[in-house]
Amino acid sequence: MSEQEIKQKETILKLLSIKSVMKQDVFSNTVSVFNDFKEILKQKADQLSTEISNIDKRVTINYKDVTPQSVQLKVAGDMLDFYMHTNVFEFERSHPMFKSGYIKNNNLNSYCGIINVYNFLADSFKYNRLNDMGELIARIFINREKRFFIETKTQLGYKYANYSTQEITKEQMIDIVNELIIYSVTFDLFTPPFDAIKQVSVMEIQEKSNSNALRTGKRLGYSGSAGTNNSFEDEINL
Repeated sequence: MSEQEIKQKETILKLLSIKSVMKQDVFSNTVSVFNDFKEILKQKADQLSTEISNIDKRVTINYKDVTPQSVQLKVAGDMLDFYMHTNVFEFERSHPMFKSGYIKNNNLNSYCGIINVYNFLADSFKYNRLNDMGELIARIFINREKRFFIETKTQLGYKYANYSTQEITKEQMIDIVNELIIYSVTFDLFTPPFDAIKQVSVMEIQEKSNSNALRTGKRLGYSGSAGTNNSFEDEINL
């Protein structure tokens, strides 16, 4: 074995022992946190379902395992989809996290696993409306030390915008789930202006008789006539 090959092997082993091991730690932590979220979501569904049935049995709350990386919580007309990405990510150096002493002390702390939380209309799944749109309402980042922070436009952004000083706790996860439910139920579906959808072709009407062709979302409203200036996205209600 040549001297160059020996150095290359040493470099490879060093990278594997530091970076690859770190990524395995991040992934294991992300799986652990995701499994905790699953248990909390199950408990939340059971608790809310029992209590709301005493008020109005038409309002339903259900939990569903979709895949090992995806679970759903249906709360009345809303669907919260928790999706755990299986890869580990690094941030652009322009990200604010690199200004923190926590990251400056050890750059490996910046690598994260991600749990994405999407908000859909429950009817999108009930009626198999494959064109319907969901909204990303939170991204939960977990690192090798099981510390976390959240990117979101909800109230959680004020609480968890920076890395936690300790490992994420179940109490914090319960708080996160509660706030995401409140945000989703509070965020209503708005109708578009009348003039935005006042014209429609025969073809579109025939297509809309098939629920798969109807595109709906909380921030989308309804789509107008294709190929015209009447196409509508309810951006004013963001």
